[in-house]
Amino acid sequence: MKNAIKNTKKGILMVALLATVTGFANDANSLIKKGAKKTALVLENVKEGNLLSIKDSYGIILYKELIDTNGVYTKGFDLTELPDGDYVFELEKDLEVKTIPFTVKASTVSYKKSEEATYFKPYVKQENNMVYLTKLNLNQVPTSVKVFANIDGEYKLCHSEIVENEKVIEKVFRLGEGKYKIEINSNNKEYKTYINN
Repeated sequence: MKNAIKNTKKGILMVALLATVTGFANDANSLIKKGAKKTALVLENVKEGNLLSIKDSYGIILYKELIDTNGVYTKGFDLTELPDGDYVFELEKDLEVKTIPFTVKASTVSYKKSEEATYFKPYVKQENNMVYLTKLNLNQVPTSVKVFANIDGEYKLCHSEIVENEKVIEKVFRLGEGKYKIEINSNNKEYKTYINN
């Protein structure tokens, strides 16, 4: 009699377990989208206020997010819905821009690890009538520096140079009284700074 009760309990437990597993299997079909592929992006050493964006090959921003955490940033992206083409994740920090290129073809995402790059933005500091320009340029990319003076409401070019073969660009400009615009072009990016002297 004890064995009959014991076997009955085991049978009931097995039926309950089978029903539960079957129930989860049915629910799983509605929770998991078949064919969906999420890409997990993990970025280390981020700070609150860093800007993450996804751009297409024309530089058009398709996604943009201000990071609200310090340390490690992790997020899943479904990139398979993008049209076939070349794209880039771009993480913009205070003085640094990191690019992670990828390609979408037939709903398959592939990364171009060898083309990942880090660029450094210029730093411009004004002290009285002196303007200090510094830029880390490890790849020695030709960099254009232009200074415009505001004359009668229009910015007119007053200094222009192209810096080549320099790993560290350091420039000092003595500016008279007035309004100025400094344009730095490097790595196909343009940086503008306005100075009121």
